[in-house]
Amino acid sequence: MITAAQLRAARALLGIDQRRLARLSRLSVPTIQRMEASETMVRGNVDSLVKLIAAFDAAGIEMIDEGAASHSQGRGVRLKHPAPAAPGARSDSKASGGSRERA
Repeated sequence: MITAAQLRAARALLGIDQRRLARLSRLSVPTIQRMEASETMVRGNVDSLVKLIAAFDAAGIEMIDEGAASHSQGRGVRLKHPAPAAPGARSDSKASGGSRERA
């Protein structure tokens, strides 16, 4: 299981909004909103949770469970190495107003 805070943090790491996460996971925006509004553990049916985790996994996000190998031993999220760009995510240069060179 994942927490609502992990869900929001993973989305923030990718720089995507709820609408983009809904498309990536093939879930509805209201489903994503309900999951993020959960008090602690994300509520949803198993199929929806599997789709959500698969979308984050494909985008390069690793969910850290309670007690997993990490510095603080708490729940969290981290980018996998190497971190692939999430489809539809804003690049650092776009987010900061910079421009990209074209080949």
